[in-house]
Amino acid sequence: MGMKPSDYFLLTAAFLSFLLSVSLWFMFNHDAGVFVGLWVPSILAFGGYVKSLKRRN
Repeated sequence: MGMKPSDYFLLTAAFLSFLLSVSLWFMFNHDAGVFVGLWVPSILAFGGYVKSLKRRN
């Protein structure tokens, strides 16, 4: 099973939110950095959930 374009989209979204989180943490506001950092596992979990739904059908 190879990666599909939707997989690349979700990984890119998670990576960009990670970069945003790190930049917020070090440059502006620690709390905002933590908040955006919580998006990363949420995006990846959503992608895993959607992928499991596609396999089930």
